[in-house]
Amino acid sequence: MHRPIDGPGHGAGDGAGRGPVPVPPPYRSHPLPGAGPAGPAGPWTGDGVPDPGRVDPRVLAALLARHGWRRRGGAAGRYGRWTPPGAGPGGGTSLLVPDSLAFPDSEELIGEALTALARSATPSAREVLTGLAVPSDEVRWWRDGPVGPAGTVPWPVHEQLRSAARKVLLAGALAVRGRAGYHGSRHRAAARAALEPVVVAADPAGRALTAFLPVPPGRPVAVRLYHALHAAREAVDYQRATGGMDAFDSAVEAGVSRELTDALVALVRGTEGVRVALAWAPAAGVPDGCAARPEPVEFSPGDLPALREASARYLTDEPSVPVRITGAVVRLRRSGPRGEGTVKLRVLGGADVGHVRATLDEEAYRTAGHAHLVGLPIRVVGRLESRGGFRRLADASGVVPVQVDEAERDRLMKSLHEDLDFFEEACGPEEQG
Repeated sequence: MHRPIDGPGHGAGDGAGRGPVPVPPPYRSHPLPGAGPAGPAGPWTGDGVPDPGRVDPRVLAALLARHGWRRRGGAAGRYGRWTPPGAGPGGGTSLLVPDSLAFPDSEELIGEALTALARSATPSAREVLTGLAVPSDEVRWWRDGPVGPAGTVPWPVHEQLRSAARKVLLAGALAVRGRAGYHGSRHRAAARAALEPVVVAADPAGRALTAFLPVPPGRPVAVRLYHALHAAREAVDYQRATGGMDAFDSAVEAGVSRELTDALVALVRGTEGVRVALAWAPAAGVPDGCAARPEPVEFSPGDLPALREASARYLTDEPSVPVRITGAVVRLRRSGPRGEGTVKLRVLGGADVGHVRATLDEEAYRTAGHAHLVGLPIRVVGRLESRGGFRRLADASGVVPVQVDEAERDRLMKSLHEDLDFFEEACGPEEQG
């Protein structure tokens, strides 16, 4: 039920028409019953449930309420009786949860409640245990649309929801790194690293998805998404009411970007509407500047024109960035034995991107080629252009080799020998992208 939101082998194309590039899963699983230590709420007992002596009953009650459990009586000021979603007042499994640890039987009651949750067939029971394993903020997506037998949705539709949800999270993580209308390839590695602890739980019918962002390190992403989603909703309302796009410009400071608007388009497309809601980890409290119980943010197919227009606007309006990059030359190409040529650099410093391409004059190209052959990086000055996702360096100049220590040089030389097939001056056309 809990698994990474994306699996290996589902990467985007490599830009050269060679098909998907395998990528590692961006998220890992929370500790689950029987899986070892469980962070602040653990460790787990041998029965596969959290240690009841380390579970705050107020946190347990808050998680039960969040996931649809209902409190139906109990001794006032001592304990509450909780029933799962959909259960009537007198039927189904019930849990006795103490109001505090002040009573002699509190720990025993918590232990019985946790054991019952671990054995329960109710999907939300595992979500409650996950919230206890590692205090996590939750982001939940719901989609409205046609359903199949027994309220289920087709597998491709569910995969669309998972993919769009991942894009929303990535947009939030990018906004934490910096405000921009278009991030392109900038900050991607850091954003993906910030999402590694995130796990998801899918509704059995495939119509809802919940992401758990551990606190820390995931709270900055959750807070940024809270502000960005509300700002996007307000900007769409303004555009639909007035036709103006000014609200999208100011929404950048809240974290709205081309990446987020594209994610929302992917989320809404083919549905009758979607809702996105955030809930804060009870054990961590409410972050500053956020509502204690945020209302879901809703988007509908009628919002798609505004979101698409904003996406195109962000792409064209984001300015180029002046940089001085240090990078290892990994590819060279020019059409003849003389004249200018194109190089591809693996960025070592100066810009938060993985690779850039630059067109160099004949002398600079020769300098880059020599550096490539002896395993030295080069330093080059220019402007990162938003066109192409900040992967191209315009007006490149000042190319000089950079001295490195022997260990680094040996590593670069090894990389060179491993990449001989890509020495494109001799081996074929440059890949596009």
